[in-house]
Amino acid sequence: MQIPVVRNVLEANEKMAGVVRERVKGILTLNLISSPGAGKTTLLERTLTDLGKEFKMAVIEGDLQTDNDARRVAATGVQAVQIDTEGGCHLDSNLILNALDNLDLTGVDILFIENVGNLVCPTEFDLGEDAKVGILSVTEGDDKPEKYPLLFNLAKAMVLNKTDLLPYVQFDVEKASRHARALNKDLPIFHVSATRGDGLEDWYAWLREAVKAKKAGK
Repeated sequence: MQIPVVRNVLEANEKMAGVVRERVKGILTLNLISSPGAGKTTLLERTLTDLGKEFKMAVIEGDLQTDNDARRVAATGVQAVQIDTEGGCHLDSNLILNALDNLDLTGVDILFIENVGNLVCPTEFDLGEDAKVGILSVTEGDDKPEKYPLLFNLAKAMVLNKTDLLPYVQFDVEKASRHARALNKDLPIFHVSATRGDGLEDWYAWLREAVKAKKAGK
C-alpha cells in the first residue's frame, strides 16, 4: 500500500511544480542540494556578493529549524525568505509556492533555492526549478555520487567545494568525478573553494550562460 501513497504524493507535487514554473517564468531557478556542512550557504553568500552588481537575485532558504542561513544570505543585500520545515527532510513545490508570495520577483534574474541538507529526499521532489545543482565537499567521501546516484544523475551541474582542504583530507577528486560522470556523462563539475575563491569564475560563467539561455527561452 505504500507505493500508491508515494506515487500520489509525488504526482501532486509535480502538478504544483508546474504552477511554480508559471510564477517564475523567465527567471533562472536553481535547486541547490547537498549534505549538511558541504558549504551551500557559503557558496551562496560568495555568489550573491560577487555577482550582485551583475544580476538581481533572490533566495528561498529551507532548513529544519532556525533562520540562521536566511539571515546570512540576507546580509548580502538580496531578498531572502526562510522556510522552516519543522523536521521535514526536504522542500516541496507547495512550500515554494507559498514562499514566492513573500518575494518581489520583478526584475529577478536568478532565484536560488537552498534545500534542506540531505542527498536523498530533496532530489525526488521537483520544485519547479530549471536545474538541480549538486554540491559535494572534499570533507565527504569521494564515493558519494556512487552511493547517492539519483542526485548526480539528475543534476545539471556539480560543485566540488572546499578544495583548499584537499591536502588535509583523503578524497580522490578523479574517483568522485568518474562516478558522477558515469551517471551523467555531460555533467559540468566545478572545483571551487567558496571561502578562498578558487575556481569560482568557472561556476559564475556557467550561471551567466544559464541566465542567457533562460532569457532566450531555451
